[in-house]
Amino acid sequence: MSAILETSELPAVFDGVKLAAVAAVLYVIVRCLNLKSPTAPPELVYQDTALARFLLKSCPLLTKEYIPPLIWGKSGHIQTALYGKMGRVRSPHPYGLRKYLTMSDGATATFDLFEPRSEHCTGEDVTMVICPGIANHSEKQYIRTFVDYAQKNGYRCAVLNHLGALPNIELTSPRMFTYGCTWEFGAMVNYIKKTYPQTQLVVVGFSLGGNIVCKYLGESQANQERVLCCVSVCQGYSALRAQETFMQWDHCRRFYNFLMADNMKKIILSHR
Repeated sequence: MSAILETSELPAVFDGVKLAAVAAVLYVIVRCLNLKSPTAPPELVYQDTALARFLLKSCPLLTKEYIPPLIWGKSGHIQTALYGKMGRVRSPHPYGLRKYLTMSDGATATFDLFEPRSEHCTGEDVTMVICPGIANHSEKQYIRTFVDYAQKNGYRCAVLNHLGALPNIELTSPRMFTYGCTWEFGAMVNYIKKTYPQTQLVVVGFSLGGNIVCKYLGESQANQERVLCCVSVCQGYSALRAQETFMQWDHCRRFYNFLMADNMKKIILSHR
């Protein structure tokens, strides 16, 4: 009789375990996908100036609520992984000319120059001088996508290839790019100014590149000549504080730190 009672209770126990397992999986999915995070318009911090009012009027997207893609759109980790590995569908391949500049210490700086594919809306000659993120160059998918869109809107684009980042370009001096060195970017900007004396400049930097372009503009008043504006995207402001943050496990920061460090090691070892 007792054996019969035990066997009749087992299915109920198994059902409870299955229910708990399903609940645990759903909880992990909700947390990983960040589904409980509410959507909201971006928080803007700016001074009430004529330029700020013009930008707000010209870019209504800045004050709109961000509506991410369904299911996976609220997870920055998944967005990063999908875009980093898969890229956009039919990622564009803009055609440009690679330029080589010899630096004073013997280093060979390179950048890619892309001509506009339409007339600028103002009728003027405008060049975007672009500095990519850490260990990046003109062949990265996000740079290609950005350049393709800029070309279609009448902008000439000059994209710096960080020293040592391109696998097929050997170093000609015992150094590679660093977090605050503006020499290569400055050489590229000077080339553009001399080659296109009529052009106006829009300075754009991504991540590490944002740090470099802002530092470059602040180093000398002459560096700001013919510059219409500067756009810094996802800039890091303090390498020392960022180092402390990247050693934390919250939001998988330490995992990203490992990936970036491993990528840097590969670049360094490729030039040994």
